[in-house]
Amino acid sequence: MPAKRPDSNASARTIDPAPARDVLRFSPTAWAKLLYFRDRGGTEIGGFGITASKDLLRIEEFVTIRQKTSVATVSFDDDAVADFFEAQIDAGRRPEQFARVWCHTHPGDSPQPSMVDVETFERVFGRCEWAVMCVLARGGKSYARLRFNIGPGGETLIPVEVDWRQAFGPSDHKAWEEEYKANILPASWSQTWGLEQASFGAQEGRGVDPDDWLSAFEAMNPEDRCLVVEELAARPELWDEEGEVGP
Repeated sequence: MPAKRPDSNASARTIDPAPARDVLRFSPTAWAKLLYFRDRGGTEIGGFGITASKDLLRIEEFVTIRQKTSVATVSFDDDAVADFFEAQIDAGRRPEQFARVWCHTHPGDSPQPSMVDVETFERVFGRCEWAVMCVLARGGKSYARLRFNIGPGGETLIPVEVDWRQAFGPSDHKAWEEEYKANILPASWSQTWGLEQASFGAQEGRGVDPDDWLSAFEAMNPEDRCLVVEELAARPELWDEEGEVGP
């Protein structure tokens, strides 16, 4: 277990400063690949960190699977997840090596997780003994949250570093580009939320009737409306200089 269990008097699900020994470390090659995917397009990108068998906080490889992406969301294909898990088991890896570190990128400057990120982390990894959510923003800042569910449970923020101490392989832009094209299916932010009419002025200053956007927004269920509002409030990079919505 990579994290120290909290004191019995600690409040569950509180986020505390990390102990110095808990650091999420990337091999230089894995880090370079994550940077390549982050900068390749204009959307978020998600994937899994494959860790060393004896050091579960050292990522040796970053792997993506088939996914739909936008500037604010990532949605993995269910069959692709199943195929990924099967391939990793066939390769002799344990689940804690390939299914505990969720990495994704933000196309803006802020690595702070959105409400959608937090909800996804809770829903998908909430029953794991431990898991990490790592976010890397295009501006260069990173965020990592280690969650553990043993005893009272808890969460802690941990640093992100590149581990230069061990041998590492070369970059492979050709293979990474092929993986990007095979797995990343970009969509506009508005399409992801079902607001295809939300891209104001998308065609040389031509806008759409705001009533169309409002009608689509009002047709959403209350939970989705809240998520849209929270994303717009937390992610100012979703708006361009003229206040338009779009990738």
